[in-house]
Amino acid sequence: MLKDERYRHFVDYFSKNQPNPVTELHYNNPFQLLVAVILSAQCTDKRINQVTPALFERFPTPQDLAAATSDEVFAYIRSVSYPNNKAKHLVGMGKMLMEVFNGEIPSGIENLQKLPGVGRKTANVIASVIFEEPAMAVDTHVFRVANRIGLTNNARTPLAVEKQLVQNIPKEYIGVAHHWLILHGRYICLARSPKCDICPLTWFCRYYERNNTEAALQRLEAAKLKKAKEAKKKKALNIIDKELKKRSVIN
Repeated sequence: MLKDERYRHFVDYFSKNQPNPVTELHYNNPFQLLVAVILSAQCTDKRINQVTPALFERFPTPQDLAAATSDEVFAYIRSVSYPNNKAKHLVGMGKMLMEVFNGEIPSGIENLQKLPGVGRKTANVIASVIFEEPAMAVDTHVFRVANRIGLTNNARTPLAVEKQLVQNIPKEYIGVAHHWLILHGRYICLARSPKCDICPLTWFCRYYERNNTEAALQRLEAAKLKKAKEAKKKKALNIIDKELKKRSVIN
């Protein structure tokens, strides 16, 4: 199947069956989403949603976060991954928002990446969700699913995946496609045991096609070997039977 066809089928399926996907992180404003996404690096959304209510109540604004110490923030996020680094990043982010951006979340990938704790993936999430820009955030789910389906070819880095997806997905769908890929990877196209038996994309998925073709070939090869062994065994038995018959005649 040609790459253009895969993209067409991908967009067609999700635009009809999941037209309005949203992030599973809980937030009420751009500042809260930025904090939640920074915390979510190498951590589950479920865990972040358990931590953020108390954190947001204690530090409701960038000004409150900027006035805090990393130890104070750490006390609220100790159960997430890498809490020490993230506490420092959040305080630094709050200070930069106040000192450089007048307490407002900046637009634009470059400005967002100036904030402590904000890499390209986080910047793309904010640009896409808050500012509705055609930005593609690539996390482990997006990276895995895009490669498996066949939307990307030889894309060995998140940036390479991002560029190929942005180049081929229609501009108006880039933002939601990020959520399509994440949710599909989170609940169906799992890393270790993808649920291909319930996946609606198998008919145009390169991973499914390759694995099932290989499985079919393996089954065919196994059947050939079994048939050859049975034939060899039958031949050996025939030889023995003939030999026994000869001896009985002689005797």
